[in-house]
Amino acid sequence: MLYHLFQWLQGAEVKFPGIGLFQFITFRALLAILLSLLITLVFGKTIIKFLLKKQVGESVRELGLAGEEQKKGTPTMGGFIILLGILIPTILFADLEKVYIKLLLLSTVWLGFVGFVDDYLKLRAKRLVQEKGVTYKKGDKDGLAGWFKVAGQVGLGIIISATLLLNDNVKVMREYKGKVKPAGASEIKYQGSTRYFVKANEPITTIPFIKNHEFNYAKLLPTSLRSYGWVLYMLVIIFIVTAVSNGANITDGLDGLATGVSAIIGVCLALFAYASGNLLLADYLNIMYIPNLGEVSIFIAAMIGACIGFLWYNTFPAQVFMGDTGSLALGGIIASLAIMVRKELMIPIFCAVFLIENLSVMLQVGYFKYTRKKYGEGRRIFLMSPLHHHYQKKGFHESKIAVRFWIVTLLFVVFAILSLKIR
Repeated sequence: MLYHLFQWLQGAEVKFPGIGLFQFITFRALLAILLSLLITLVFGKTIIKFLLKKQVGESVRELGLAGEEQKKGTPTMGGFIILLGILIPTILFADLEKVYIKLLLLSTVWLGFVGFVDDYLKLRAKRLVQEKGVTYKKGDKDGLAGWFKVAGQVGLGIIISATLLLNDNVKVMREYKGKVKPAGASEIKYQGSTRYFVKANEPITTIPFIKNHEFNYAKLLPTSLRSYGWVLYMLVIIFIVTAVSNGANITDGLDGLATGVSAIIGVCLALFAYASGNLLLADYLNIMYIPNLGEVSIFIAAMIGACIGFLWYNTFPAQVFMGDTGSLALGGIIASLAIMVRKELMIPIFCAVFLIENLSVMLQVGYFKYTRKKYGEGRRIFLMSPLHHHYQKKGFHESKIAVRFWIVTLLFVVFAILSLKIR
């Protein structure tokens, strides 16, 4: 909104000093992160008090973990603080006409709403038990049915993939080497010469650490079926959105863990988005040039600011939990961003903590069922899953676990950024 206002003021007869700063993405990204921090720090306390007043407290299962008694009654659904810290700065400082911004705002609200409904149903069931002595109905205790969550994630995956394939404003530009301008090509003056770029609305992505790094999903299919590459692409996107949002949700089990990990991943994605959306940097790094993608940096800056601001209240001992309202939304945002910058195949690297947490649960459940069937009793690989609870059972303080997971994430993020140069 403010971006469009200042755009209008730039064309006005009366010139205002400093108006021109708003054309720079870096300036607006800095404003976004500052405003996001301000919103989460200032209004976070007010929202926490409101949640306490409404008795929106966490119901903690007795798992024999250190400190779980102290967590009982801590307000949940604090993801609203993060969502406000993301949405308000983005609406104010980003160009809302860009399709990538619209898609990210939709992703945030979409999975934020799914998470909110899940949190609400859990709290509703708990309140019925406390106030009226009503027994749990099947499924109430766990909030939304699993299929409903998956349906929301699948729906978002379909929207993202369809938009990237069909929307005319989504472009991955390839330089045309010929001397004659081809039909539909964009002409760009660059470093004293004229270059022609042709648009590619195809299911393409980037393979990390490979010199010829551009890859078309259709090549995975037999030659006779390559015209259906878009189907494979949609299935891959749906899987990624579901896996990453669930990974973030599972990781949100210790004070500050998922919030800090998400902020660090956000820095990585901001660098990818800014580089891919800048012709000079994209040419220098020999990566895909994706016009208008740089605007996404403003959204990511707001996300980083919101996560850091939320940590003020979410670090040990947590004054508020984000709940599924925040964790599902953050996971969906990270997945959407990775897909937009065509770096979804690098998710196992910079989202390694989410992946490891997911795998620890899958391995634990799978091994338990296998050994119960084979030996008559279930056995475990870890003391407890997800993995962060395994370390809690071993006697590590949750603050130490969270910080060490942040450090591991930082190492993987640096490794992912190195892929821009190492091929």
